[in-house]
Amino acid sequence: MLLLALSALLFASAAYLTGQVVTQPGRDRHEALRRAATYGRARVAGTGLERLRFNDRVMKPATASLARIVLRLNPRLTVEATSARLLAAGMGRTITPTAFLAAKGAGAVVGGIVGFPLGVALGGPSLAFLAAGGLALFGFVAPGVVVSMRGRRRREQLKAELPDALDLLAVSVEAGLGFDGAVAKLTEHMDGPLIEEFSLTLGEMTIGESRHDALKKLAARADTPEVASFSRAIIQADQLGISLGRILRLQATDSRLKRQAAAEERAMKSPIKMLFPTVLFIFPAMFIVILGPAMLNLMELF
Repeated sequence: MLLLALSALLFASAAYLTGQVVTQPGRDRHEALRRAATYGRARVAGTGLERLRFNDRVMKPATASLARIVLRLNPRLTVEATSARLLAAGMGRTITPTAFLAAKGAGAVVGGIVGFPLGVALGGPSLAFLAAGGLALFGFVAPGVVVSMRGRRRREQLKAELPDALDLLAVSVEAGLGFDGAVAKLTEHMDGPLIEEFSLTLGEMTIGESRHDALKKLAARADTPEVASFSRAIIQADQLGISLGRILRLQATDSRLKRQAAAEERAMKSPIKMLFPTVLFIFPAMFIVILGPAMLNLMELF
């Protein structure tokens, strides 16, 4: 009973810490907006540590410390690579790399703490260290797996949305709009992950970044061959003076053909994937139904 209560307490603590880490960027934005809205209305006397909130006094330093420990334990991890993974998964604007690394560290710590008493309760001290290590590894790896799955799903969405977006861009350019105006029209009439990336690219070009650099960043964030091919084609069209409308039409056709080929490939793989559940679950039931009466008759005869 004591172990169960301890496990529940640790689980609740882990859920609270994970919630704090995940919602920290949103709370920071809300606090910044609140400060901007009330700027100049009141003057706070003193700047002592006692006036700081719990989030500023405890959570932010703890998050930064956990992130540094994770980076030390795994030298292959870097803040830049983590930021690129979060952007590719569409989470770069809601979760900071520091918060993500801290979530990995917190998952490992909580997994180890929960796994040890659980292992003691199930199989004694010999199993306790194994359970603690396994749950710690699971807690460390789980955030990365979630980000990878979301990144893979988002790349599929980008590939599916690209042909329609290119068609609208081509129509807008052929109607007389410039590339920036066509992208603005695209963001007005469509939505989805690809449109979010185009909106970010349009914002970068609006604040003065060159189209060449903005499109390169779009290809890096999307991390799909189709978007990279589109970005290279637009950059080359700008450099060589080729008609954007023709390039966009060709890109839309090529992207649609690739999407069709990918769908046909998945359809051809379906029978092979269906073979394993058929052999494991359907054939045994059929054999029991068909051969069961015959086996019973044979057993009666012999």
